[in-house]
Amino acid sequence: MIEFYLNGGKVESTSPGDTPLLWVIRDEFKLKGTKFGCGIAMCGACTVHINGNAVRSCIYPLSSAENVQVTTIEGLGNTHPLQKAWIEEQVPQCGYCQSGQIMQAAMLLRINPNPSDQEIVNHMSSNLCRCMTYMRIKKAIKRAAQDDAI
Repeated sequence: MIEFYLNGGKVESTSPGDTPLLWVIRDEFKLKGTKFGCGIAMCGACTVHINGNAVRSCIYPLSSAENVQVTTIEGLGNTHPLQKAWIEEQVPQCGYCQSGQIMQAAMLLRINPNPSDQEIVNHMSSNLCRCMTYMRIKKAIKRAAQDDAI
């Protein structure tokens, strides 16, 4: 049994240790905001925070989650300034990658609360958006950076 903290609460899983955390989050705990995109950590749709760092959950084995803090998009509680900015800038088109985009951006703003355009591009370049909403993503991050709650 593996115990960890999911969105602030202690949970346990009896899945095999080599099960990707993505599937434990989605199938055992029924949190569907974290998406499966590629399965090889290349697209970013499965991004969650592990102890505050953006991590691709599709390749993160459950065994590595013992006693760590895992935060999913649901853990932001619809109160993060990025979520508000995402709506104001009308970022989503299909929406599939957006939870991963927001989780990646949240880490950026945690380590750099006032990033330049180039810092945003560099940090977000590993998250792919099939709908090509990159300009709106950048605008939303800039808007959120101006929020005093960051």
